[in-house]
Amino acid sequence: MTERIYYTDPYASAFDATVVAIEPAPAEHAGATGVVLDRTAFYPTSGGQPFDVGRLGSRRVIDVVEREDGSILHVVDAAIERGPVHGEIDWRRRFDHMQQHTGQHVLSAAFDRLVKVRTVSFHLGSTSSTIDLQREVTADEIARAETDANRVVWEDRDVSIRFADAAEAAPLLRKESARGGVLRLIDVTDFDVSACGGTHVARTGAIGIIAVLSTERFRGGTRIEFVCGGRALASIRTLRDAVASSSKLLSVVGTDLPAAIDRLQTESKETRRQIKDLQSRLAEHEAAALADRAEALVAVKAVLASLDGYDATGLKSLAQSIVARSGYFVVLLGSTMPAAVVVARSADVAVDAGAILRQLTGAFGGKGGGRPEMAQGGGLQGDPVAILAAARAAISGA
Repeated sequence: MTERIYYTDPYASAFDATVVAIEPAPAEHAGATGVVLDRTAFYPTSGGQPFDVGRLGSRRVIDVVEREDGSILHVVDAAIERGPVHGEIDWRRRFDHMQQHTGQHVLSAAFDRLVKVRTVSFHLGSTSSTIDLQREVTADEIARAETDANRVVWEDRDVSIRFADAAEAAPLLRKESARGGVLRLIDVTDFDVSACGGTHVARTGAIGIIAVLSTERFRGGTRIEFVCGGRALASIRTLRDAVASSSKLLSVVGTDLPAAIDRLQTESKETRRQIKDLQSRLAEHEAAALADRAEALVAVKAVLASLDGYDATGLKSLAQSIVARSGYFVVLLGSTMPAAVVVARSADVAVDAGAILRQLTGAFGGKGGGRPEMAQGGGLQGDPVAILAAARAAISGA
């Protein structure tokens, strides 16, 4: 059993201990060494919170694992000997985890107290955290819980650690504990009591702020993504820079961005419609010109061309216009690499368009598919002249 310093003093960033066992590291850490100490300040992955990193002597701690026998295995990047060792955790990472985890307690309690919805799971990620709520919640309920949680943060309430028997603690807990025996309780004064083995700040003010970033439906409930403290500051900076850059590009103030984007989307949709219409009209004339220049290959008139200004839809429209005539086989490429390609045949031609496309994607990459009458693909890489030469050879050999 390893003595867990963080249980009673989560602010301990350095400690002295004894290496009592050296073992092989887990398989995913090939070449590393497993170390068991008599006492540790390193938090292992548990309860939705990631492990601490840092150093044991000169060795880097790259993983910390809680084991069933109560011991904690530290994975270090180099060999180490039994005996005394000095440990130091990465305080910046630890404090970030303390802010997020305590913030989660407060936010979950706010949802529980104000809108009567329980948190069923928690995950502390590398850039944001999530809680999964038991049912779907409205935007108003989320705003109310977020506001109340921040009220508790700014009141700078005491966050204490105490231990109690499970039966004694049961009436106090926000969420029933699955564990028996003595429980470690995190008590946010007059707001929340939870059984938890994680690391937390000593006062709610150290959380800084709790900000909900996004929500989504998840397994019949709602997943809430949030950030606290330093992560909230980083998110605000990212948002500020994105809004400033977007506002400059669109020549509007930040509050006018939604309207400007909506206008751009409307204009873009209309432009695409006009392009499609123009390509359709142009296709009739272009098709006639291409058909007049067709090559005689075996028993077909082949139209092989790389065309500027046509997307996949335009190429298809053009190909359809050509093969509406008798005796034609068409391979049309977009001029931009990686290239879109359309392969088509007239109704009276026997060459398999899908087979020709497969030969081209096999030789020049990309993918696609279709029927013997018409096939489409994309992602072809290479000189258009070489691609069309390969198509010519494939048609001649078909």
